[in-house]
Amino acid sequence: MATLTESAKVRATGTGFTVGLLLVIYTLNYLDRQIVNIVAEPIKNELRLEDWQLGLMSGLAFAVFYSVLGLPLAKYADNERTSRPALIAVCLAVWSAMTAVCGLAQTFMQLLLARVGVGIGEAGCSPAAHSLISDTVPRERRASAMAVYSMGIPLGKLFGLLLGGVVAHALGWRMAFILVGAPGVLIALLAWKALPEPRVARSAAASSLGEAPSMTTSLRKLVPIRTFWLATLGGSFMSFLSYGQTAFLGSFFMRVHHVNVGQAGIMLGLALGGAGAVGTWLGGVLTDRAARRDKRAFMVLPLIASLAGAALFVSAVLAGDVWIALGLLAAATALTSLWYGPIFATVQSLVAPEQRAMAAAVCLFLINLIGLGLGPLTFGILSDMMNHGVPGLIAQGFGPAMGLRYALVIGSFTTVISAVFFLLAARTIRAELT
Repeated sequence: MATLTESAKVRATGTGFTVGLLLVIYTLNYLDRQIVNIVAEPIKNELRLEDWQLGLMSGLAFAVFYSVLGLPLAKYADNERTSRPALIAVCLAVWSAMTAVCGLAQTFMQLLLARVGVGIGEAGCSPAAHSLISDTVPRERRASAMAVYSMGIPLGKLFGLLLGGVVAHALGWRMAFILVGAPGVLIALLAWKALPEPRVARSAAASSLGEAPSMTTSLRKLVPIRTFWLATLGGSFMSFLSYGQTAFLGSFFMRVHHVNVGQAGIMLGLALGGAGAVGTWLGGVLTDRAARRDKRAFMVLPLIASLAGAALFVSAVLAGDVWIALGLLAAATALTSLWYGPIFATVQSLVAPEQRAMAAAVCLFLINLIGLGLGPLTFGILSDMMNHGVPGLIAQGFGPAMGLRYALVIGSFTTVISAVFFLLAARTIRAELT
């Protein structure tokens, strides 16, 4: 009877608190991950870097360790005896401390290594969080819950760009890293003590699951699920576009519209963060409602929104007026943020409970390796090509401002790849999402 009472308590009071606190943690995750984008231009000027180095620092160096280490940490999170709140808390403390260390770097290599440290710390957060949410929230509300958690992405951008830009303008880019990293250590203590773990409320029979499947077994079970791979690849190329754009939007507004780092932080924080949060939340709510009639809504809504959002983004980049550009950018961001809840909910609903963290880790492995790892680096290389020119291809460069503008436009066509994968997934999801 005590076990049943405790289980009911977890269901009644744990859902909102768990998702809410995980949203705060994920906001810090993205804040610490994205702040480098708004301070990229001051870093470039002080350390004398090229755009490809900014892309490497903000993307690939972080993503490789983040993606690869996410797999064994997910295996650990799937173990029935693992405390997922403790795992999340430790990871939060590590990535927050390493973010502060970024502010102490004196060379490009030191900053690169500090960013690697941030990636190592963040690797264990989302797989465990996705699993924890899926254990707490019923399937019919899972897209909405995943959307609320995923609002940490735009909210992290909002606070990272806004606070990072304002602090960097007033106190320098180094202090921006230190001040945004410090609060995470305190939140880690709260997460350790206050986040509920539904596993402790299970009966002895339910706890007999014991060890999670091996990594090889989990991967083998994922192989035949076509919807999983198609949805993940669709999200990966949307992530490629998002990370690639965000890494250079601060530099774009400084170079093209001649705003300072503080102004760029406020403008982009509101445009990307505020609109992104609305789009992310709306994507979860609309999908849960539409999916009651047709499960294909999990893929169709992201497909339509991503194409419309890409068209608006190109219009924003080509706009001559800064305020028109910001308005179009906000609308584009709301649409291109809609996919988070539907895709992550689909991934969790396609697998058994003991495989959820591993499924999330594999999904995030591809999303971050393709998106975060290659997006900023590719956009940086495109920008340098447009800036300096390429013998035999581009006779004369367009300069740092127009070169970056053209790079952002060219990169936006990646959305077509995402749309194809979402379309293919819509054809398989009704058969596999039982």
